[in-house]
Amino acid sequence: MCGRFVSTTSPQDLVSLFGVSRWDPAEALAPSWNTAPTDPVWAVLERLDRDTGELARQLRPLRWGLVPSWAKDPAVGARMINARSETVHEKPAFRKAFAARRCLLPADGYYEWAPVPAADGRKAYKQPYFIAPADGTLLAMAGLYEFWRDPTRPDGDPLAWLTTTTIITTRATDDAGRVHDRMPLTVHQDDFDAWLDPDRTEPARLRPLLHTPAGGHLTVRPVPTTVNSVRNNGPHLLDEAPDAPPLL
Repeated sequence: MCGRFVSTTSPQDLVSLFGVSRWDPAEALAPSWNTAPTDPVWAVLERLDRDTGELARQLRPLRWGLVPSWAKDPAVGARMINARSETVHEKPAFRKAFAARRCLLPADGYYEWAPVPAADGRKAYKQPYFIAPADGTLLAMAGLYEFWRDPTRPDGDPLAWLTTTTIITTRATDDAGRVHDRMPLTVHQDDFDAWLDPDRTEPARLRPLLHTPAGGHLTVRPVPTTVNSVRNNGPHLLDEAPDAPPLL
């Protein structure tokens, strides 16, 4: 799975990198070195502009953890932070979004944990690793988004609608697979238009747009266990952890 990631690129740079035509500076998110489920995250998506009626590429903050439109309680989103690529087109929670509501979730890299058994008087623990493209490029993680309406709020209430997102994952490969058996899928820049196009709905035309991050050319390095707590944030979370045991 992908349960924590780093997102520090400024919205101004994201606008340029992803060809965004519409975003609201009032919605700007602070850089995060420890983005966790239910946090707001940057998403690039395409929607009809209400003023012009034209399709517009937008940069918007969405809550991480997809809440299906039919859900009775938005708390279900905490369990839907990832969607498996093998079944995303057929699962009731994701299939409609996969057909029409796809997005890109920018990330510097992501964290995964490997269990370390007890030894030399030290208790067993989980060692975090930061996984990122070896060339330092940004990950455009493949995502889906959905709208959920709070039935307890009146029509016209701006808080009545919740927009949420999930990350599509696949089986992990190379060194990343030595840490965890799943990894996020990404979309190449040349395929951004096709992936975001809401009129492209056939799974057979969408699946070829999904790729492993950086073509598998990833760095995997141990980082401090302080990242284990969602209360901790800051660039120090990416410091090397020299006392970490080697990956098996």
